[in-house]
Amino acid sequence: MKKHILAAVAVSTLFVACTKSSTTEKTENPDGSVTTTTTTEIGTGLDTSKIDKAKSDIKNTVDNAGDKIENTAEKAKEDINTAGKNIKDEAHKVGKDLRSGAQDVSKDVKDAAAKGAQKVEDGAKKLKEDLKK
Repeated sequence: MKKHILAAVAVSTLFVACTKSSTTEKTENPDGSVTTTTTTEIGTGLDTSKIDKAKSDIKNTVDNAGDKIENTAEKAKEDINTAGKNIKDEAHKVGKDLRSGAQDVSKDVKDAAAKGAQKVEDGAKKLKEDLKK
């Protein structure tokens, strides 16, 4: 957008600076008739070195703006990549924690089931002995 605005300013300056001059010359012919000649000159009225300098300044400004945009985009890309890597690492860590927790719960359930089974067996032995008496 800025590039277009600067280009429009440069072109409008060039059009405003253009001048148009005309001269009219009347010449009397030997037979007594009059011939009118009009000459029109169109000139810029500006020094071409100033125009070249202005074009160069505009180009440099546009190039600098483009570089800033590219740098900002590159930094944003790097930030997004870093955030993605951090999310991936955290998700991996959470997955490990869940796996570890599930293994712990599984072990606890097995231990509780084994103890419960042992108590049932002990109770059955005791009942069997009581019935024998």
